[in-house]
Amino acid sequence: MNKIPKVLFLSRGSASRAEMAEGFFRSLAGSQFLPFSSGTENEGVSPLAVEVMSEAGVEISAQKPSETGSLFQQNFQYVVALCDESRERYPLYPFTPNLLKWNVRDPEAGGDGPEGRKQAFLQVRDQIGGMVKDLVEMMHQPAASVFAKAHAHAA
Repeated sequence: MNKIPKVLFLSRGSASRAEMAEGFFRSLAGSQFLPFSSGTENEGVSPLAVEVMSEAGVEISAQKPSETGSLFQQNFQYVVALCDESRERYPLYPFTPNLLKWNVRDPEAGGDGPEGRKQAFLQVRDQIGGMVKDLVEMMHQPAASVFAKAHAHAA
């Protein structure tokens, strides 16, 4: 029986960063992997995240973040922890062979006024999109190089 490898995007605070990552991952990786997303706080996804992702051609309005506690019962091939290193600690997920750490600021904390907030979400969207693209490319390479290159992203 073939099992599709699972990938978890776990963000500190709200699930907005994780949901954006999951959306990009779904659009780039197709059905080769099964992505999940969650935030450490039980908050939904910002409508602004949905808006900026839609502008990039990626629909995330139907995605729902998973309850973090329920995810500890599952095995993930990769867990990508997203946080703003200057303000937050990376969320931990102890049961994975590949824990990747991405330094991505929280768009919820950025920008003054509606236009400034949207700009913060656009910048984070573009950063996450590039990182997910690199991850998908690395996941198609031999296992040893995936782990080495993914950790280089975190540095």
